[in-house]
Amino acid sequence: MSRTAAEGAPGSLVLNRYLPVRPLGTGGSGSVWLAREVETGQEVALKIVPREGTAGSRAEREAAAAARLRHPRCLRAHALARDGGHVYIVYEYVSGRTLREAMRAGEISDSAALEAAAQVLEGLAHAHANGIVHRDVKPANVLLADGGGISVKLFDFGLALMHEEESLTAVGDIPGTLAYISPERLRGEPAGPAADVWGVGVLLWEALAGFHPFWGGTLVDTAKSIERGAPSLREQRPDLPRSVVSCVDRALSVAAGRRPTAAGLSGALRQVAGELRQRPARKPGGKLPVALPRPRFALPSLPRVSLSSPSALQPAEKALAAAGAGALAGATTAVLPFFPAGWPLGLAGVAAALTLLSERAGLAFCLAVPVLPLGNYAFGLAALYGIAALVVLAASWRTPRAGLLAALGAGLGPLGALGLLPVLALAVRWPARRAVSVAGSVLVAAAIAGAGRIHELGIPATNSLLATGRALARELAHHPEVAATAGALALGAAALPLVRHRGPLAAGAYALVVCGLTLVPAPHAPNVPVLAATAATGLALALEPFAARPRRRANPPVDETTAAVAVLQQARAAAGRR
Repeated sequence: MSRTAAEGAPGSLVLNRYLPVRPLGTGGSGSVWLAREVETGQEVALKIVPREGTAGSRAEREAAAAARLRHPRCLRAHALARDGGHVYIVYEYVSGRTLREAMRAGEISDSAALEAAAQVLEGLAHAHANGIVHRDVKPANVLLADGGGISVKLFDFGLALMHEEESLTAVGDIPGTLAYISPERLRGEPAGPAADVWGVGVLLWEALAGFHPFWGGTLVDTAKSIERGAPSLREQRPDLPRSVVSCVDRALSVAAGRRPTAAGLSGALRQVAGELRQRPARKPGGKLPVALPRPRFALPSLPRVSLSSPSALQPAEKALAAAGAGALAGATTAVLPFFPAGWPLGLAGVAAALTLLSERAGLAFCLAVPVLPLGNYAFGLAALYGIAALVVLAASWRTPRAGLLAALGAGLGPLGALGLLPVLALAVRWPARRAVSVAGSVLVAAAIAGAGRIHELGIPATNSLLATGRALARELAHHPEVAATAGALALGAAALPLVRHRGPLAAGAYALVVCGLTLVPAPHAPNVPVLAATAATGLALALEPFAARPRRRANPPVDETTAAVAVLQQARAAAGRR
């Protein structure tokens, strides 16, 4: 146990006043504990930071900044204390979680993202009016309070820059998280209020698009992307109202002086939020032969909405999730003899209905259904499947849509529709999860197709997990086209959002790569349905920019500055005109 953690061990008083109850989080600078004041019984958040190096000084600066702020959107500091080894900050305790956690869980809708950003900007406007620049605005430093509606608290002013106070940052050191740092700070210029507005712009772009605009895998690539500026949100979300896109693009203007103030942007977001709520739902690129929905957060404006909630998904996504659960439950019980006649259809209906009520419950049910039919054949096979099902359930617990997408292969395989998986997978936000889910869906389809030949696999009824695993591995090795199709479609699912709006060449490259990888193991026996679906997807990608172009001409950006930031390809021309 670290020294900091030991200082806050439950059962021992801190500063002879606060009794730690449980840890709330730890980081490189210290730890935060839920504590109770022994005299009043009030619950507080106690931050304990070692005084080594600059950590203690930054903690004191954090407390000083928080003490000067009296705003409902800024986490309030009650007291600051220190001893020979640590600095202690007593904050108000707010039950909730960070915006980063909610975004990772896919539980922030478009309207919720705008409301959260507007509230963060209100807190920043108050801080700026008091001469304080946060300098580390990011989703991990925004707390979403439990309860109905969106209510945020901005915290962690450890890097705050206050007027008339000496900076703790060493020469050449850029404080804050690189992915949210503004271009002028990368150039070594001092941080101002516009740098905080940039951080909110990045946060909002990420929440609405479903991925980060700058993160490029390495620090150097990320820094270069920041210097170039963010691509317009219009490229990723053509379905958003132009007023919303304009607000985000102006906040991410490379020129700090062209960004709005925190107060101004907050008011603008509240105005466009009303337009967002009134806008009828429609799929982007509705004129295309194949609809390609964007990866997005589709949950209502609640800070703690479970992904299993019936209101958590759009109707099409709910139907897709229910179809996955029903397909796996119904197909496995139909091809594996165990249940009486008529049960497969009933179990499929139960799985689908249960998924509509709770995605997690539906996923758990459809994964459990095959255990008994498999156990009727060989206990080792059932045990191996049970272990795999538990792993899938645990990995998909926070995002059950990913597991249900893999289950959907049981229904798409017999229909010859596996080639649609990259499009359907856009209901899952993160690229890696999309890819894994699509690969799993292909394997599920192959397993259902081969279930009728289960007696030919040579699996002994000896309860041996190892022998069962070897038999399944041999079967998969004898069918390399399954692995090739899984890999090709998984790559397509991960790359599809990146190819959108890139023109015919990118669309053609996408179709050629996916089709080529599918054909590698068996060029003389092509998987025609997969190739046809991939070709149709490539055609849709090629036509999509042309279908969206008339709307862009009908509603041009509001001014030249917005145009320069909204369309990355026009940045140099706009700079020349200025």
